[in-house]
Amino acid sequence: METDVLTSDMLRDLRAARPYPAVSLTMSTHRREPDNAHDAVQLRNLLAEAERRIDTDPQASRQDRIDLHAQLERAVADVDLRHVMDGLVLYATTEEHQIWTVPRPVPERVVLSDTFLTRNLVAAKAQAHPYWVLIVAADRATLWSGSGDTLHQHEGNGFPAVPPEGEWDVQHKERVGDQPSTFSDEHTRHFMRTVDTSLAAILTAEPRPLLLVGLAEAVALLQEVGTAAGAPASTIIKGGLTEGPESVLLQELEPARAALAAQETNRVDTALDDARSRRTFAAGLDEVWEAANAGRAAMIAVEEHFQPTVRLTNGHLAPLNGEPKGGWEDGVREDIVDELVETALNHGTEVVFLPDDRLTEHNRIAAVLRY
Repeated sequence: METDVLTSDMLRDLRAARPYPAVSLTMSTHRREPDNAHDAVQLRNLLAEAERRIDTDPQASRQDRIDLHAQLERAVADVDLRHVMDGLVLYATTEEHQIWTVPRPVPERVVLSDTFLTRNLVAAKAQAHPYWVLIVAADRATLWSGSGDTLHQHEGNGFPAVPPEGEWDVQHKERVGDQPSTFSDEHTRHFMRTVDTSLAAILTAEPRPLLLVGLAEAVALLQEVGTAAGAPASTIIKGGLTEGPESVLLQELEPARAALAAQETNRVDTALDDARSRRTFAAGLDEVWEAANAGRAAMIAVEEHFQPTVRLTNGHLAPLNGEPKGGWEDGVREDIVDELVETALNHGTEVVFLPDDRLTEHNRIAAVLRY
């Protein structure tokens, strides 16, 4: 699975307590040859390390070890290294396994705990700038989930939506020459209200920017009968796109997505400037880390490829240069930004990823403080 399908409910389930040991495996992968030549060997080595840890863990029963070995072997067999991104996350218990590929490098790690390690999924999800695309017509509405350069149709929660059979017939309207009145038809208005209700529920559960696509009449009617699509991030007036395909949709959405990214960057720049004026501002990894853990950060902005390795000592971070000595138990954190992002989100902090070099003067990470 990819992180663009990760919902709040799915994340809540991943974070739920499980019988010990729940196993999390993470490693960086490569999208193209020849860089991916050693990914299979690295994955097998990571599996061997996980099995060694399980076999030597006194808290794992004999049956636990057998079942975990089986689940991990199935997980590794299910991984298609020809279709991965920059990181791989595997989860396994005695009863299940899950495979996630993420557009963000992750450190090589094996963790045995009573929960899954989710920070890398959470950071990748935040970095991907997810958005919704609603494509509406008089006889059909589809919802698409976008994340970075990927887009897929969302199925469920009332989508795709079509009017109840028998309520309306496009071909009949065309035959009798009544097409101009389609959008004043009460059945169509009722259908649009249904679409609005379904969209409102999804935007409440998964708030994201909304891109609205459709003919002018369809868009106007949806906004007239409801409120969920009243203030989209962008509106693209074009028909015939309810079924995509993805490649065509991405092309049509590109100008809107670029404008949305520019607006976001300007908004964050303004917020950081205001915070500096009010002296509610923090910059640099250690200061922002401290603010995030204390729940003091209202917003955190970080450059997309800022992923330093640090040592955590007495609640403070010190950068490490070269090959780090020691491991997790010694305070070494290779994914400290991912850990910071997950901590911040748990405190209700807004986290925004910006293009590289945008925060150079702030040591690549900054925060707007609540107080």
